[in-house]
Amino acid sequence: MDEVRQEMRANGVTHALCISVNFAGFPKVLALAEAYDNFFATVGVHPDHEDRAEVDPLRLVELARHPRIIAIGETGLDYYRVSGDLEWQRERFRAHIRAARECRKPLVIHTRQAAEDTLAIMREEGAAEVGGVMHCFTESRAVADAAIALGFHISFSGIVTFKNAGALKDVARAIPLERLLVETDSPYLAPVPHRGKTNRPALVRYVAEEVAHLRGIQLSELAAATTGNFFRLFKGAGRRS
Repeated sequence: MDEVRQEMRANGVTHALCISVNFAGFPKVLALAEAYDNFFATVGVHPDHEDRAEVDPLRLVELARHPRIIAIGETGLDYYRVSGDLEWQRERFRAHIRAARECRKPLVIHTRQAAEDTLAIMREEGAAEVGGVMHCFTESRAVADAAIALGFHISFSGIVTFKNAGALKDVARAIPLERLLVETDSPYLAPVPHRGKTNRPALVRYVAEEVAHLRGIQLSELAAATTGNFFRLFKGAGRRS
């Protein structure tokens, strides 16, 4: 971990949000946030996890009371990796939104080949009350606009650096700067020129460089905007160095 943090500093990456994908791994995620002042954590169960046990909103709320937990998620819908009757997945997503509203913390939302249902549930469950981020965004401009209308941010991962991501690059050019974030989704989706390798937090710099290039602005301007957006969205993070 010392090497990871040193590489982050060398690349101008000051903070990291550690994402929970299930309850079993949550203690390790929280431990990172407790150990390092510039690391924060979420609590949630990823839609790819097919353990169909009901996710109790009250349990999420209780875990989210920890001061190092600044968001609920990763949650959402994934119709690409999981098939069959997915009502359990939709109910799990609803439970996360209800928990977020109860504890007044933003959501980290995953959607893959499920944008219509994702947006519908966000509207039905009042996700706009807490806002959040559409993480690792790969959807259309129309989906981005709909999420932004609900008070959400759009976060771009290493995918936006790929040569075949023309439509996504167009979205990155077009959305309001005040609603834009960048991320790694590490250890997955390493950006060009590291594509195919294990991703690391420091490599978010390449994502930021690509988005800045697409928008015709300096990296420093993009970095200042996304950093400000992060702290305005995730108020529990404060603004620590």
